[in-house]
Amino acid sequence: ALLLAESGGGAVEAGGSLRLSCVASGGNWKSFCWGWYRRAPGKEREVVAIIDRDDTTRYADSVKGRFTISQGPDKKTVYLQMDNLKPEDTATYYCGADPVYCSGGPDRFITGYYTMDNWGKGTLVTISP
Repeated sequence: ALLLAESGGGAVEAGGSLRLSCVASGGNWKSFCWGWYRRAPGKEREVVAIIDRDDTTRYADSVKGRFTISQGPDKKTVYLQMDNLKPEDTATYYCGADPVYCSGGPDRFITGYYTMDNWGKGTLVTISP
């Protein structure tokens, strides 16, 4: 079974930065379609960023220019660099992954048409004004 584990959440002031990490373990897959999602209190989960096995990326409009998704050289770790954080970024952040690649392309995931089949337990990010 594919297991995902996030780390790097915390509390910072608005304008600050955080870097989230997520590591995949289990299975023999050599690449993934990766995604970062978040759920704010009282709201539904939303997609934040997607990265395909060829490093093609897509971002939600709300984070473009502030967040950067990347993956490690072994493609079993994904990162989310979050800069210029805002109070509205406060949420639990989850990494999701589908083995091998983004079926149908990353656009289908950033639009929410597809979602991931495997999820981590989440890491809390709190941004104070």
